[in-house]
Amino acid sequence: MPISQYQNNYHTTYLDNLFNVISMVCVTGLSIAPISEIYNGIGQTISIILMQIGGLGLITLIAFGVFALQKKMNFAGHTLLQSALNRKDSKNLKEYLFFAYKTTIIIESLFGIIIMTDFIPRFGIKHGIFNSIFLTVSAFCNAGFDNFGSSSLNTFVLNPTINFSVSALIIFGGIGFAVWDDVIANLKRLFFSKPVGHGVFYKKLSNQTRLILQTTVIILFLGTLLTWYLEKDNPKTISNYTFPQQIMVSFFQTVTMRTAGFSTISFKDTFAPTNFIYMFQMIIGGGPGGTAGGIKVTTFAIAFLLIKSELVGQSLVTFSHRVIASKTVKQTISVLLFFFTIVVIGYTLLLSFEPNLDPFSLLFETISAMNTVGVTMDLTSKLSTQGRIIIMLLMFIGRVGPITFLFSLIQKKEKNINYAETDILVG
Repeated sequence: MPISQYQNNYHTTYLDNLFNVISMVCVTGLSIAPISEIYNGIGQTISIILMQIGGLGLITLIAFGVFALQKKMNFAGHTLLQSALNRKDSKNLKEYLFFAYKTTIIIESLFGIIIMTDFIPRFGIKHGIFNSIFLTVSAFCNAGFDNFGSSSLNTFVLNPTINFSVSALIIFGGIGFAVWDDVIANLKRLFFSKPVGHGVFYKKLSNQTRLILQTTVIILFLGTLLTWYLEKDNPKTISNYTFPQQIMVSFFQTVTMRTAGFSTISFKDTFAPTNFIYMFQMIIGGGPGGTAGGIKVTTFAIAFLLIKSELVGQSLVTFSHRVIASKTVKQTISVLLFFFTIVVIGYTLLLSFEPNLDPFSLLFETISAMNTVGVTMDLTSKLSTQGRIIIMLLMFIGRVGPITFLFSLIQKKEKNINYAETDILVG
């Protein structure tokens, strides 16, 4: 609508705005033009609301309203909410939902204030507060949108306050509310119950929490190291910076590749091997039950443990002296197969409809959309109508999730069938 847009800067079609809205609700970050050039204050406020809804989930928002009004929810509603929150059972759903919303408000408020300390002197009180809220919500929801123009956060490439605040928001939002619930519950026991050592505290965490935390730390460490090593001699990215600055820039790109979509350097300038590594990071994504996309770190970790079990000759997949259920392993394989099938189909269609665009950049765009990351090699605005529709579908499927989308297509009850075993050679 005219009230939401600047009338003289950029003429948008209905498809352009639909593309942006899908990208916001799917917390991706791809757009046909910079948000600040299209939408005015009203449009950007709507954008904030869409990103927050997309990050927390529409189902959880409706359920929160029902609970806040002290209304009762039927069994079907509880089942739907349980699925949306990625919970194994429906126990204490109301308390967990309110915890997720309180955690969101506290984290966004805290880091919003920290970012304001930089933005208010820079932009003034009015725009400083608004820009801080916009960036905070976008970062926590892993949306990847900003209102600073086509350069994303390149202006803040050497700004520690923005780099580490946005990185923390991305990690805290993408790690999953189940992890926060587990960590906070154990911190309460640590400080308000009988004192225990930090080693014991870590062991008290659930295996899922430990798997997510361990995998996240490893990915961030290796990603930062690889980015620095591959780009340290690139004058267009980080070679002109000091070593601490190079590490900070490398760390930020590694964090944002876990489905956030921000950037402080141009991915047109990074070397091809670096972008190839970034594609793998985009595929992995964040934790289940959070605001991040991708196949999720648990899926990646279980796939790694499956390969490890084969290499060491174990018949079962294990983690921390516990056996991972065969059903979970099967779901892992299903997610991977379905995910890569959709990527191959989407990429093939883009190659067909966009023959004049760089194939490597198209692959980067495909994986970015499917994993709701939102980074681009400056390709989104060059896509044809057919190309944009494909990207919109990929963003939608990526946000809904491979398992959810697959189960919505094949809704059949689980059957236990016992047949005689047979041997088939593989590899």
